[in-house]
Amino acid sequence: MDSFNWKEEAKDQWDNRASFWNSRSQSMWEHGSRKDIISFIKQHIISGHRVLDVGCGDGYGSYRLQQAGYEVTGVDLSPKMIVKAKEQFNDIEFFQADVGELPFESKSYDGIMTINVLEWTEIPAMALKELSRVLKDDGLLCAGILGPTAGPRSTSYPKVYGKETISNSMMPWEFQKLASDLNFEYIDGFGVYKKGVTNSHTNGLSTELQQALSFMWVFMLKKVSGEKDGS
Repeated sequence: MDSFNWKEEAKDQWDNRASFWNSRSQSMWEHGSRKDIISFIKQHIISGHRVLDVGCGDGYGSYRLQQAGYEVTGVDLSPKMIVKAKEQFNDIEFFQADVGELPFESKSYDGIMTINVLEWTEIPAMALKELSRVLKDDGLLCAGILGPTAGPRSTSYPKVYGKETISNSMMPWEFQKLASDLNFEYIDGFGVYKKGVTNSHTNGLSTELQQALSFMWVFMLKKVSGEKDGS
C-alpha cells in the first residue's frame, strides 16, 4: 500500500470539489457563512493595501476583496480551482501553490485572508509560519477556523478507524494558542453560528465557550516582532 501523501491527496480532493464549490461560493460570500468577513476586514485593513487570499478557491472571495478596494492576489492548492478563478476574474492574479510553500517574497503583503484553510493542512504550525513569512511586520491576518459544530468537520470521522484524512482536528481555541506561540496578537474576532444559536446563548460566555458553539470563528491577528519559534 502506498504511503499517504497529504499534499497530493488534498490537491486531488479539492480538484474533485472544484465544480461543486464554484456552484455555491457566491452564495456563501453574499448570504452564507462568509457574508460578514469582508466588512470585518474593512474595519481593520486600510483600503488600497496588498492582501493575499490564501485558499482562494474559485476566486469569489478575492473578487470581494478587490471590490472593497484592496490590491489582491489569490493562491490555492487546487489547479482546477485556479482555472475557474482565472476564468471568472481575469483582472486578479491567481497562482497555484501550497500554503506551506508560497511563491512570494518575505514581508510582501500588508494583509492575508485565509478562510477554512489551516484546518486542511497536515501541520498547521508550519503553514502559519509560512503565512507569517510573507506578511509584513505589524501586518494583519484574517483567519477563519471551523468550529466544532461545522458540518465539514465530519470529513475527519474516518480517523476513528485509523484511516488517513486531509482534515486535522485543530479547533479555534487551539489555533488561537498557536497564533500566540508564533507571535500573532489577537486583535478582534467574531463567531458564525448555525441556525438556532442566538445572542442569548452566547452572551456572557468566555471566548473559548463561544468558540465551542461556533460553526466558524473569524480571527483578526496582528504579526508582532519577536523570536519565539513555537517549539
